[in-house]
Amino acid sequence: MRVSHGTIQPGGGPVALTIGNFDGVHRGHRAMLDRLVAEARELQLPCKVLTFEPHPREYFSPATAPTRLTRLREKLELIAAAGVGAVHVLRFGAPLAAISAVQFVDDVLLRSLGVRWLLVGRDFRYGAKRAGDFAALQSASATKGFALEAMGDVMEGSQRVSSSGVRTALAAGDLASAQRLLGRAYSMSGRVAHGEKLGRTLGFPTANIVLRRRPPLAGIYAVEAELEETRAVTRGVASVGRRPTVRENAPPLLEVHLFDWSGELYGRHLRVKFLRKLRDEEKYDGLDALRSAIGQDVAQAKDYFRKHG
Repeated sequence: MRVSHGTIQPGGGPVALTIGNFDGVHRGHRAMLDRLVAEARELQLPCKVLTFEPHPREYFSPATAPTRLTRLREKLELIAAAGVGAVHVLRFGAPLAAISAVQFVDDVLLRSLGVRWLLVGRDFRYGAKRAGDFAALQSASATKGFALEAMGDVMEGSQRVSSSGVRTALAAGDLASAQRLLGRAYSMSGRVAHGEKLGRTLGFPTANIVLRRRPPLAGIYAVEAELEETRAVTRGVASVGRRPTVRENAPPLLEVHLFDWSGELYGRHLRVKFLRKLRDEEKYDGLDALRSAIGQDVAQAKDYFRKHG
């Protein structure tokens, strides 16, 4: 999959296109990407996704923006797995926020991307102050020569599949509901960084992944971890949080203790799949109490894996 960033240069296309943030790439997103790929094949057009970085809500209101379900790299990997040929990551900042709805259609969609077929949700909004809506796109498509299709909702029982629904499930520790909405177990990934080596001191060495943004879940979990380079999978126990026993107001960190691993992990890319929440993060009265709690977490996680194969 070809990935481009930044300003879109005029003269692209023709393409079949869909637009969205695609945070989490859940079952609703996947249905949208499948529809895009199928119609592009039918029309014999390249298919492309237009997405944004940062998320518009992070630009307008960073303090209240929703947590990210996926880093940009993870999102692009999931979109590529759906068979999409190209993605353009458009920077969301003051210039884009100021573009009128008409300019967005004329300059971005038509002149730069060369859209011939467009798929969006009926709640899609665009242009300065979110002035453009699906009805405006319908009017533009009728006069400016591109086809438009609305993507219907994907349901899980009576619940609409959405990124906010996944966030709610993860925040509640309901990994089973999150998995149903995502169509896969929730995972986080990143490059293993050097830490304070406290886990090694306590007898439970950990692989540490620094979380640049507030994570959508917190606590202690039974996990599976996969090394990107080898696809080797091993089981373990992970902590997501701020380590209140160790330091006040520490940045969020993902720490993974792997059960059957020996070797160097620093600098390697690790994907961590969350399978069962064991407990919330707690502050303990000293390192001895923390060591005891981790030992109980390890025992509980191993018991989970014995029972679930």
